[in-house]
Amino acid sequence: FESAGALIAGGSVVTTIKSGIIDPALVADNNTFIWLMMSALFAAALWLHIATWAGAPVSTTHSIVGGILGAGVAAGGWEVANLSNLSAIVASWVISPLMGGVIAAAFLYFIKRKITYQEDRLKAASLVVPWLIMLMAWAISSYLIVKGLKQVLKVDFYMALTGGLMIGLLVFILIRPLIVRTAKRLSNTKQAINHLFTIPLIVSAALLSFAHGANDVANAVGPLAAINEAVDHIGSQGSGKAAIPFWVMVLGAAGIALGLLLYGPRMIRKVGCEITELDQMRAFCIALAAAITVLIATHFGLPVSSTHIALGAIFGVGFLRQKIKSGYDNMVIDIIHHHQDNDPQAVK
Repeated sequence: FESAGALIAGGSVVTTIKSGIIDPALVADNNTFIWLMMSALFAAALWLHIATWAGAPVSTTHSIVGGILGAGVAAGGWEVANLSNLSAIVASWVISPLMGGVIAAAFLYFIKRKITYQEDRLKAASLVVPWLIMLMAWAISSYLIVKGLKQVLKVDFYMALTGGLMIGLLVFILIRPLIVRTAKRLSNTKQAINHLFTIPLIVSAALLSFAHGANDVANAVGPLAAINEAVDHIGSQGSGKAAIPFWVMVLGAAGIALGLLLYGPRMIRKVGCEITELDQMRAFCIALAAAITVLIATHFGLPVSSTHIALGAIFGVGFLRQKIKSGYDNMVIDIIHHHQDNDPQAVK
């Protein structure tokens, strides 16, 4: 799905100087501009390989921005840099993980209160899970329209929300009877309730991967497109928008697939297992939080990283789990303390 997103809906045009980080008009000449972009590509690729090999989930977008900024300053001095735009990027490094963490924790808390803490979990799940899936379909459909299909389908933000809502309502109508029938065959346990989130989680992961591939392939191959445009149009120095040739898109999609094959298992273990323990419900909250956070950030024009958002969501879920567990442990200690004269086994 990552590769399909890159090939089917990957950016057909890309602003060659990402987010206005440098002013290409201040670069000395066309050859300097080409070497500048080559340096940015090499630096970002080297850093991403080192970080991924070390198991550090870093942002491709921010790596490219940093590479272009560093090479631009080396080529033309600090006056080349557009420092005003850097504040928004630096702010996004803090804002996006916090947003993802708060939203994911809020959804997990809602699920616990409305489903897993109820006496009849199956009845509660039959009522609540279809609405959660509808919200997921709405958020991810809107995310796909805004971010994943922006080069195929041109709509504004509110039209994307409206289209996503219609898809979400259709999913609700189709999925609710299936959830009710499935719930009747399950036992009244938390593990059984997790089963209801399995297929929605797989679908959300696939669609988020499609949108990620479509959106991020331009970040990875943008400097290459700028070099291609500068070579084809001598003197332009990539000052406008450079069309990304199809062979560049194929190269980006192949690189995504190869990177997943080589580094994917290491990063999946790091993000999925080593930060906090995840089950279907928690992972569902993370995927939903990622889609919603990207939509909110897009509306306000924040240059956020999907990597940082997902990490923030995972930490948010982990902190909530720890908070709930600590509260429960303290409650048990208080009960035992107030019943010291009773049979300890009976108190437990």
